[in-house]
Amino acid sequence: MTAATASEEGKASDQVTGFGTKRYRTYVLSALTLIYIMNFVDRGLLAVVGPDLVPELGISDTQFGLLTGFGFALLYTIVGLPLARYADAAHRVWIMSVCVALWSLMTVLCGLATEITIGSVTIGAFWVLLMCRVGVGIGEAGCTPPANSLIADYYAPRDRSQALGVYAMGVTLGTMFANLIGGWVTDVFDWRTAFIVVGLPGLLIAVVFKLTVKEPPRGYTDPKGTQSTERVELREAIRELTTKPAFWLMTAGATIASFCGYGISSFQSIFLVRAHEITTGEAAIWINTPVSLSSAIGTFVTGWLATRLYKKHPGAIAWLPALGLALSVPFYVFAFTTQNLLFAAIGLIIGGFVKYGYIAAQYTIGQGVVSMRVRAMATAVLLFIVNLIGYGFGPLFIGFISDIFFVSGAIELGVAAEELTRNQCHPRAIGELSENLQNVCGAVYAQSLQSAMVIMAILYAASSLFFVLTWRRLDKDMVDRN
Repeated sequence: MTAATASEEGKASDQVTGFGTKRYRTYVLSALTLIYIMNFVDRGLLAVVGPDLVPELGISDTQFGLLTGFGFALLYTIVGLPLARYADAAHRVWIMSVCVALWSLMTVLCGLATEITIGSVTIGAFWVLLMCRVGVGIGEAGCTPPANSLIADYYAPRDRSQALGVYAMGVTLGTMFANLIGGWVTDVFDWRTAFIVVGLPGLLIAVVFKLTVKEPPRGYTDPKGTQSTERVELREAIRELTTKPAFWLMTAGATIASFCGYGISSFQSIFLVRAHEITTGEAAIWINTPVSLSSAIGTFVTGWLATRLYKKHPGAIAWLPALGLALSVPFYVFAFTTQNLLFAAIGLIIGGFVKYGYIAAQYTIGQGVVSMRVRAMATAVLLFIVNLIGYGFGPLFIGFISDIFFVSGAIELGVAAEELTRNQCHPRAIGELSENLQNVCGAVYAQSLQSAMVIMAILYAASSLFFVLTWRRLDKDMVDRN
């Protein structure tokens, strides 16, 4: 009897199911996903309220791209690396709790941003808002690396792809709730109130998370003999990653996808308002919300399908997102060029559904090709590149290209650059212009942004190509196959 029991225990130890009971693991994954949702609600709200914020602050599309992209991403990526290194050795639940509270507070302060005067120096509302966005970025840097490390200890490798697929839904669900809540609050009240409404709950969530989530033993789901308490150096992590071409090919694909995705999502509300003459709330609730829901479902379906195919076809984690990214291109181009709002919504919904499989893939591949000791650091390196280039420059690129097309379009119609600014074409201000300038606005106000959105959508094809190349290399580089 004793021998049989010992044998069963031995078999159980060889097939680790993850830390804690199945019910508790589900709770922890739900809590981490909720935090990731809040992460993207807070960072994505600026894009939702953009149609009202831009004319009120009198900023250009390039400046808005700076606010939504580089201003947030710079310190988000820089702080992410030391926080990830700390997460490889320190208490990950504490790190996340503090960071959730910080970014939630800074989100509230975004809603209070206004021109301030310190002595003889006046700081404009744009710069105050930019500083608040930097604060949000610093807080959110402490979310994904420790969360991925926690999931790796709570879930065995064979279940991890699906768990990460659930977690990755935070990107699209967060964007959905940012639109659903932020769009409605902006139409009923104003954009400042929207920041306060979505920021305050995060302070409570941070406390509940710390009180209810346990810190699991580091490396709990790894094979016996692989656990180590040594603190890994960045150069050691980079050294290991240099032997993994699949990691860098995947990172290139994810970076381009992020570049396109963040750029498009940052300006989607503004585009819909300009091109189809609807309100901020209508764009957010009736278009962006179903698009985000469709994207969340697509993210989960791809993660679920990859998990089912993984045993017989490990490369599915790479070729599925490659296929989805390629398919998204014609749907996005159609959505940005059609004159029919319903058709535009359908194109965006389908494009969002098929493309977001790369999110679960980037985390699964990023952790699957490295040893346990450098998982969080590998994730941080991945996110450093993806967010600095993708998130940092994607929105800035669209804003810059849009402004170039606006100015060049106006010049072609005989209007000098200094004679007309984009904000003068806003419906609230256009009535003050001459008939000639109003006609110029009609020709270039929406079309300039439309051209930038189409260019960005076509770039998804390059991302697809890199995931195809990742697939061809994955069999040689994958370490975590249990």
